[in-house]
Amino acid sequence: MIPKTIHYCWFGGNPLPPLAVKCIKSWKKHCPDFEIIEWNESNFDIASAPLYVRQAFEAKKWAFVTDYVRLYALTSFGGIYMDTDVEVVKPLTPFLNHAAFSGFESETTIPTGIMACEKGFPLFTELMRYYDGARFLKDDGTFNVVTNVEIITKLLRPKGLIQNNQYQVIDGFALYPNDYFCPLDYLSGKLKKTKRTVTIHWFNGSWKTPEQKKLRKQYRRKTRAREIYRGPARLARKLFGAEPVNRIKRLICRNR
Repeated sequence: MIPKTIHYCWFGGNPLPPLAVKCIKSWKKHCPDFEIIEWNESNFDIASAPLYVRQAFEAKKWAFVTDYVRLYALTSFGGIYMDTDVEVVKPLTPFLNHAAFSGFESETTIPTGIMACEKGFPLFTELMRYYDGARFLKDDGTFNVVTNVEIITKLLRPKGLIQNNQYQVIDGFALYPNDYFCPLDYLSGKLKKTKRTVTIHWFNGSWKTPEQKKLRKQYRRKTRAREIYRGPARLARKLFGAEPVNRIKRLICRNR
């Protein structure tokens, strides 16, 4: 059984942003009898961590330090790990009977913003070993910014992962459809909350570069524009034909 412990990471020493304060408050509200542990420079020994972690720490890329530390915390003590931009809206206790759990982040990928396991869970121990041979600083001086979502999803495929956003158990790791833990669509920003939703990962993306954040913002604007005009456009197509309406929509989306 998974212990009633919530782990989160906050390296770098900066004050918690308002979203993180709000989310942690929600943990306390819906999981009042859980112990909450913050992992930072004072209780995690960076010097003894794999080279990948040390290089990410030296580069002040805290999100990538966290990629390893979350697995270390879970395999060493057991419990639930959550990013500081994960809001809890229902109690997590019903999921503690699993040996480990998480869910889908999209139709095909596995999130790491919320994941949980018993102490010493073999699959997570195996996942953590990936970092033993990895390097954050590449030979050309650039950073290895492959996310742990990509890494873990890839490692689970040979073990039988079916990328279909359906409930399944991989070597004791229970995976739920994305409306349980990740109902927010990362790209479009559309929230698809259901009666089954337990947490919401708000995808703050603090590790993203300014250019990546700008591109995501532009994509969301265009997606919202398409949503706004989809209904009226359907009626307009019936009245005036498809091509004139599509041409107008392209102009609108391009100018937003």
